[in-house]
Amino acid sequence: MKTNNNILILFSAAIILMSCTFNTSNKQDNDKANISKSLDTISIKAESIIEQKVINSASEILGKKEVPILCYHRIEDGRNDIYSVSPAIFASHLQILADSGYNSVLPNELYDYLVHNAALPDKPFMISFDDSRTEHYTIAAPELEKRNFRGAFFIMTVTNNKKNYLTNDEIAELSDRGHSIGLHSWDHVMATQYSDSTIWEKQVYAPKKKLEDMIGKPIEYWAYPNGVYNKEAAEELDKHFKMSFILLAKRDSVYPLQTIRRIIVPSDSPQRLLRRIDSTYN
Repeated sequence: MKTNNNILILFSAAIILMSCTFNTSNKQDNDKANISKSLDTISIKAESIIEQKVINSASEILGKKEVPILCYHRIEDGRNDIYSVSPAIFASHLQILADSGYNSVLPNELYDYLVHNAALPDKPFMISFDDSRTEHYTIAAPELEKRNFRGAFFIMTVTNNKKNYLTNDEIAELSDRGHSIGLHSWDHVMATQYSDSTIWEKQVYAPKKKLEDMIGKPIEYWAYPNGVYNKEAAEELDKHFKMSFILLAKRDSVYPLQTIRRIIVPSDSPQRLLRRIDSTYN
């Protein structure tokens, strides 16, 4: 209400000034120039007020409806564990999401929704990938793009350019193709073990800088190794990342943006995936 009143006052002033111009047609040109300059100033101030964003508190962020966030690791045949799905199952998951009207969002869109009340598309979800596997580039990204989806890829930088893992060029290309690049630590040591500045430098600060140099963009999002956090880690990460992602643990009441929940997706049927989303997030 205060913002609307400010805008009304500014535009009322503008109307008065404009009225003055009509009643002073015989004044000097420099008087008109001064009035025009005043109108420009009012217009700029009004635009500034309109552009001011809402900034939600921690409790307001916690009160917002959660967006489903899926977490994948390996996409390959011949494995049978919670961290793996076959390429065929992965494609079937994406297809049922697309057929059911889901729309993918990226971390920056999720952040703007949580913090600034920005609108999201109907049935939003986020899809993320941990551990920098090469199939994220060769299988996941093309399958996503077929359906006009985009994903968040969390990079464990110790693996860069190694066999079966993403290369620097592939990471940069994923970013250029509209996907989001985030950090998943240097070598997967859990954040609860970051006991001094040397470990923070090795696991977070140096890898973050490396990725930023690689893609030419800020790295603003973090995925906790094993999804595990404590308040001390959340507090420090809050200084360096807009959001950090856990698994299905309780969110922190002070740092909700540093404890965004995800679900690991095992080799479920497409129908079961939809049921898991409903039961977890609704």
